Amino acid sequence: MSTATEKRILVTGGQGQLATSLKMLGGDRVVVVGRPEFDLAQPETLAATLERVNPSLVVNAAAWTAVDLAESEIEGATAANETGPAELARLCAARDVPLVHVSTDYVYAGDKGAPYVETDPVTPQTVYGRTKAAGEQAVLKAQPRSIVLRTSWVYSGHCKNFVRTMVNAGAKNTHLKVVGDQYGNPTSADDLAKAILSIADQVEAGWQDRFAGLFHASGTGETSWHGLAVAALEEATRHGQTMPVEIAAIRTQDWPTPAKRPQDSRLDCSKLEQVFGIRLPAWRDSVARAVDEHFAGKPA
Repeated sequence: MSTATEKRILVTGGQGQLATSLKMLGGDRVVVVGRPEFDLAQPETLAATLERVNPSLVVNAAAWTAVDLAESEIEGATAANETGPAELARLCAARDVPLVHVSTDYVYAGDKGAPYVETDPVTPQTVYGRTKAAGEQAVLKAQPRSIVLRTSWVYSGHCKNFVRTMVNAGAKNTHLKVVGDQYGNPTSADDLAKAILSIADQVEAGWQDRFAGLFHASGTGETSWHGLAVAALEEATRHGQTMPVEIAAIRTQDWPTPAKRPQDSRLDCSKLEQVFGIRLPAWRDSVARAVDEHFAGKPA
């Protein structure tokens, strides 16, 4: 067990993008855990992990993120996104440990026609979105000293994600098709990790009631999935990769999926900047850094 003076940050999510970025950037202060030792579907593992690590802050980056599979695996998605986080929040409250819980733009339907603010009503259209929305409320109820960060379109130069998939596809194909009528804010996992570490510093300097609640934390600027793919492939040309002959923008209806995606899930992140003084970098600049990392030799 760690001592109280070590100020360790417990990060859930195992080998996921955000957990990986938090460990890379946070160093020894960050302790990353994942299944089977920490499993949101197995409550006994949560208490045991908190007792062993004795953190000063917990970041829950673990979730059921297989959006389409959630439509048929409702029980698993509920355990990972709602009931498990609720139990984690309860345990954090019992130990008087603040909790940062990561959520998603999928809590919104995507039909507002303008960037969403935290006070907009949630109207999730999928099992994934509904379980994440329920998890937000359960976390905030169980541990009032919780910070819920809704983010979107997370990518990085490591792990499996859309940007790396597009770069790899562009290396093998001269013609690509990418959905061009869904809009959002691409978010670098590294940028989000830096924001969370900054929040951790502020929380550990002294909790303030204004820290609690919902915040949007996404990359600055907006685009479509097609725009993100083009940007990633343009960056890949700096590393000698040939640009595909065609990257066609297709409609959502031309790429059917079991789970409905939000048409326009742009997030207004003004509150994060007002309360914590944090504004994530422009997504286009961060894509360049992620592609550089991808070509630095990380396995796909």
